[in-house]
Amino acid sequence: MFCYQCEQTAKGGCTKAGVCGKADSTATLQDLLLHLTKGLSQVAIAARKEGVTDARVNRFVAEAVFSTLTNVNFDDARFVTLIKECVALREALKARVPGAAFDGPAVIQPAADLDGLVAQGRQYGVENDPETDPDLRSLKHTLTYGLKGVAAYVDHAAILGQEDEKVHASLQELLVATLSTDLTLAQCVEAALECGRVNIRAMELLDAANTTTYGHPEPTEVRLGATRGKAILVSGHDLKDLATLLRQTEGKGINVYTHGEMLPCTAYPELKKYKHLAGHYGTAWQNQKKEFAEFPGAILMTTNCIQKPTTYLENIFTTGLVGWPGAVHVPNGDFTPVIEKALSMDGFPADTDKGTVMTGFARNAVMSVADTVIGAVKSGDIRHFFLVGGCDGAKPGRNYYTEFVEKAPKDTVILTLACGKFRFFDKKLGDIGGIPRLLDVGQCNDAYSAVQIALALAKAFDCGVNDLPLSLVLSWYEQKAVAILLSLLALGIRDIRLGPSLPAFITPNVLSYLVENYNIAPISTPDEDLKAILG
Repeated sequence: MFCYQCEQTAKGGCTKAGVCGKADSTATLQDLLLHLTKGLSQVAIAARKEGVTDARVNRFVAEAVFSTLTNVNFDDARFVTLIKECVALREALKARVPGAAFDGPAVIQPAADLDGLVAQGRQYGVENDPETDPDLRSLKHTLTYGLKGVAAYVDHAAILGQEDEKVHASLQELLVATLSTDLTLAQCVEAALECGRVNIRAMELLDAANTTTYGHPEPTEVRLGATRGKAILVSGHDLKDLATLLRQTEGKGINVYTHGEMLPCTAYPELKKYKHLAGHYGTAWQNQKKEFAEFPGAILMTTNCIQKPTTYLENIFTTGLVGWPGAVHVPNGDFTPVIEKALSMDGFPADTDKGTVMTGFARNAVMSVADTVIGAVKSGDIRHFFLVGGCDGAKPGRNYYTEFVEKAPKDTVILTLACGKFRFFDKKLGDIGGIPRLLDVGQCNDAYSAVQIALALAKAFDCGVNDLPLSLVLSWYEQKAVAILLSLLALGIRDIRLGPSLPAFITPNVLSYLVENYNIAPISTPDEDLKAILG
């Protein structure tokens, strides 16, 4: 195997096993599934030209690509099933366009057993990419990883009934573009920017799905302590799974807690109405081994972010595309096994008070006080806005973000989103004229909400986004962050600071292009970066 798609990759690429816990066989099956999904996309593109579209094919492409994103599925058996379904869908769709001719991954037949599939998959890893130009290879891999992030958001939105045929078509066309052997550097750059534009639409769909189903987030104070009694912990990103579980546990004497990127769910009106949504437990995904081991109830993983379960394997359940060998998988939204496990466990013996945090400052909440915000900027009470957020992770250097927020002057406001906020989410930074200095915008997909806030402020001040007193200081870990970065670049946003380290798949020449055209810079120290930004 060779994998360098996430920030924690070892020494430029994991070769024996993933730092994430991914086995060599799993990585290789993911490579094969991704390659075959490109073949399915080839057939889907040809079919679309003949007026033939297939809703299941569209959904499957997003699901299959998403399943190869970091920390989603570690179960080889599940990948074997996905590979077989991919080929079955491909052949069925071929039969609907009998005059079309295909080659490459559109005609590969999978091996008959697991060992054969793993051997077959070794041909299609990134280390065997036929592209010889390192910069072209770098851009194609950037595109591939960005598309994994797009696929995740497409899947999240589709679960709640929001889909766009144009997004499906673009996802498939860009996947097939990575197979091309005659793209120029300019064409590769444009493909990466198009990925960013498609991701904006995907995040818009997901935003619409979440807000039309559960209402717009409202500023909400969330308990960090525990409530005496039986307990279930929900981690990941999926609002529908949480809503379903809350309905199924109502009246059963079980308290439900959010973990990680589920924290913003507590601000949605149709979710927080449940009295047994008891608060938030723990911090970011990389701390789950300790936090999950101490949790006295059942644990449900709804999307990506799962780590290898240790002493709590019998207490953890997966759903959707998430998988871990030995963990019970709960399909179809019937969480009876999770509930039964929670009822059989001790739960929390007593109430504990660990304070509170505020969340729910999505675009509607912020723009409802836009006049106050604009007035504070014009009066000089607010000098600058910082968007400090993104993915959290375990590698050293991420204390930078805590220190940056702590050292930001008291006349500045911190917007934050995604699990990167857990470095500082419980800091009491005060307020400026009633506006909290720390505003939690939401999950990683709520980058869409943050962009809408920026665009609205730019309109109010009659300037471009890059002219606002706003700076982006971002952390990255996995492929959703790559998709969001490409979206920001597609919007023409400049002067982004990125860390804690730059992607291993970015070559020096590609980095030079980003610096020259977008003034992207790696983080340095909080003091130096604050001085450079504020003068």
